[in-house]
Amino acid sequence: MKTDIKSLTYEQLNNEISKLSLPKFRTKQIFVWLHQQGVKSFDKMTNISKELRQKLSESFYISSCTVEDKYVSKIDGTVKYLFRLCDDEFIESVVMKYKYGYTICVSSQVGCKMGCTFCASTLAGFQRDLTAGEIESQIHTAQQDLGIRISHVVMMGIGEPLDNFDEVMRFLENVNHIDGLNIGMRNITISTCGIVPKIYELMNKNLQLTLTISLHAPNDELRSKTMPVNNRYPIDELLTACRDYYKATGRRVSFEYTLIHGVNDRKSDALELCEKLKDMQSHVNLIPVNTVLERNNTQGTKEDIIKFSNILKNNGINATIRRTLGADINASCGQLRHKKGVK
Repeated sequence: MKTDIKSLTYEQLNNEISKLSLPKFRTKQIFVWLHQQGVKSFDKMTNISKELRQKLSESFYISSCTVEDKYVSKIDGTVKYLFRLCDDEFIESVVMKYKYGYTICVSSQVGCKMGCTFCASTLAGFQRDLTAGEIESQIHTAQQDLGIRISHVVMMGIGEPLDNFDEVMRFLENVNHIDGLNIGMRNITISTCGIVPKIYELMNKNLQLTLTISLHAPNDELRSKTMPVNNRYPIDELLTACRDYYKATGRRVSFEYTLIHGVNDRKSDALELCEKLKDMQSHVNLIPVNTVLERNNTQGTKEDIIKFSNILKNNGINATIRRTLGADINASCGQLRHKKGVK
């Protein structure tokens, strides 16, 4: 079987080039074409001989994705893509414009195993992990389609990034490389539902990225009802890992908290959350739950959401209410899917 050359790190690519008895300068040439230019075919590598391109194609393939559908928000210009992968699986990615530039929300798996009850990504089940090259291809394809440069990446799309740890680490190395997209680690965010052993593995990498924890509840009873992962890694164990992460890396941990009316948005929930986070260097992103057709979750009023936020702030917890982008195209948090035909 051929190897996905785009999923190789620079060092791994250099090893493969050596095996082909090629000079080392070829490594940089090929790496630039793959990761800076985002080519999808060896034929596009115009400063490499036809013979070498043929030789590469015999041992390798270039992972990629193509635009199957594209939705543009009439409200804020957010763009949602349905990408088709080489094996005809589908994933969704979202490009958002901010004052500082463009951010892309990428997927790390086709489907999701985690089963969170407020999220559409898990509804059609889990199919497979994405390769490092497939994760990066979402950036290249979006950039080429929109004619822009993407400067920030959030791994908050379909799938659990830390459940696909090795491929995600290769993706981070490649996307950060100076001869690639050269996106700074401080401009990258990884969101996890709380796979504790992988948080420690990530901690040991000491990367200067932002770690975000999908918390969504202040206690085990409530969190286990909405997030099955909590049965394996309870809140106190998860928060201990977050404290250790901060001590080791010096990087503040962020928490995502989806507000579901009548479920986790009561005054008592806010006060309990304050108690859990009172001694931590953290930030809480409050997310009014977004509509998912198959779920019955609803948002509270604007006043309810502000009251919850104010309780946190008044108790010394840094909190903001996340601005909803792409609401009219189902591109907001919890709404991404991996099936064609669902807007």
